[in-house]
Amino acid sequence: MRQRTIIRMVEFHWKSFDAPDQVLRLPKLTVELVEVGELTVGHLVTQPGWRWSEHVRPTVGGEWCQARHVGVVLSGRVAVQLQDGRVREFGPNDVFDIPPGHDGWTVGDEPCIQIEWAGMLTFAGLNTGLQGRALVTLLFTDLVDSTTTAAQLGDTAWRELLVNHFEAIRRELDRFGGREVATTGDGMFATFDGPARALHCARAIQRGARDQGLSIRAGVHVGEVELVGRNVRGVAVHEASRIMGQAAADEILVSETTRLLAVPAGLPFEDRGVHELKGLEGEWRLHAVAAEPV
Repeated sequence: MRQRTIIRMVEFHWKSFDAPDQVLRLPKLTVELVEVGELTVGHLVTQPGWRWSEHVRPTVGGEWCQARHVGVVLSGRVAVQLQDGRVREFGPNDVFDIPPGHDGWTVGDEPCIQIEWAGMLTFAGLNTGLQGRALVTLLFTDLVDSTTTAAQLGDTAWRELLVNHFEAIRRELDRFGGREVATTGDGMFATFDGPARALHCARAIQRGARDQGLSIRAGVHVGEVELVGRNVRGVAVHEASRIMGQAAADEILVSETTRLLAVPAGLPFEDRGVHELKGLEGEWRLHAVAAEPV
């Protein structure tokens, strides 16, 4: 039997510092952040006389900067002192990887301009309360047996089917007030302002997939997350993904917290018992949204 090569759909991610997702201004420091896929990339401008211990430490606390910085200097110069007393100076076109536990300052009378793709949130204090945190409902969906389906259909037909599936999901997200965060291979990750909307949306997605001859599994969970640009981060995201991973074909699983919060919506649930979720502590009682009559 001839084997088919399965081509997964991938996406381009791009942003411009002309329209940053976040801007932080501290004395003698401007940080512009963009979220590109899973990366947080920063454009930093430190003015002459800037020093981390003098101008940033009062905001983030701590004796030393605890960020690991990976980036490149575009213009100007910056110096870094490690806790053991070693000092290193960086200038234009220098690419650096600076470990946590240091101080830094602008050298000379020219602003220092840098691009960094690691350490930005910790350095700027954005993970200590300056960035948005919110309690949201998270929805993960995934196509069941997608590899087998793709092999049966062939690459072109599979890509067309997957595009149509995603468009159908997006229509339901618009209908129920959901926000797409990302596609996850053959599924979707979205957030809602409450569990009832997320559960009704999951049911609608389930019906739409069935009409396409597809089967999905879904997981819904309520938890606190970090909102960084359009990205959503935090332990709750991993919890929601793991809950979805426990679902069978055509099943919508929810956490106990989600079930309790969704009681006023009148949706019926079936107890699925206690589970251990990979990488997460403790035991989790999960419930399935009762199947709709076909």
